[in-house]
Amino acid sequence: MYPAVSSIPVSSPRSAAGLLGAAALGAVLVLSGCSSAEDIAPVSATDDTASTGAQAAAVELPPAGAQFDYQLGGAYTPPEGTEIVVRDSTAQPAAGLYSVCYVNGFQTQPGDRDLWLGERADLILREGGQPVIDPSWPSEFILDTSTADKRERIAAIMQDSITACADKGFDAVEIDNLDTFYRFDELLTMDHNIAMSTFYADMAHSAGMAIAQKNTVELEERGRDEVGFDFAIAETCAQWNECGDYVDVYGEHVLAVEYTDAQDRVPFAQVCAASDSPESLILRDRNLVPAGRSGYHYETC
Repeated sequence: MYPAVSSIPVSSPRSAAGLLGAAALGAVLVLSGCSSAEDIAPVSATDDTASTGAQAAAVELPPAGAQFDYQLGGAYTPPEGTEIVVRDSTAQPAAGLYSVCYVNGFQTQPGDRDLWLGERADLILREGGQPVIDPSWPSEFILDTSTADKRERIAAIMQDSITACADKGFDAVEIDNLDTFYRFDELLTMDHNIAMSTFYADMAHSAGMAIAQKNTVELEERGRDEVGFDFAIAETCAQWNECGDYVDVYGEHVLAVEYTDAQDRVPFAQVCAASDSPESLILRDRNLVPAGRSGYHYETC
């Protein structure tokens, strides 16, 4: 999650790519209807995952090792030399650059609070009957990915957001908060969120977009091999000594961002010099404010 977010749209005009995504989602929903609605077995390599791999091979990946910018706090003209830009789904892609679209796929957006507490209330994770919130972002509820039925319904809601990214011309999507199973491990499991992510990967690939694994180093190869993630976006991987783990899975296709306010932060020059650091590595202010605003910081190796 990031500061100053705006509501992700839940409806948008359909394009040919979007219709393909909807068709793919429908096929997945029909297949998943044969499984238990309460439990999910560990995802394994099947004909479906092989199909996902074939779709992934057809999408364009970010330029390997290229300079990028993380603009989730607001869009602005990218720094000179930038080839990849990540922006919120409500923004427009960066003209002429590889553009990644941010979608909050495992938590709600602040502006949609009433909607989720209303007709979608049963899709919010609960503990003791009360909605579970992200303590770092108390205006966001955690989505309940624990059953096949709920995953299908969440996917149907998020379909329009992913389609909107494709309609605007984004090249890839980043689905945030994949790690809810880690932060709320008494209520969710890795298998729940892997199954949810597979919906997102199918939709992105069917719309002609690549899809990024956001953080969650615990997935190891499962994110690439079972879900179909094409590349990774890793926050503070140097701080947690995780950069090499992402590189082991995704090679040159890792976009890493460190933050200026990180506790016990290693000097950025030292991070850049580390043998396991991704080539696409930047240092940014925590609030990701646009260039020209107070607090803005952008630095690359």
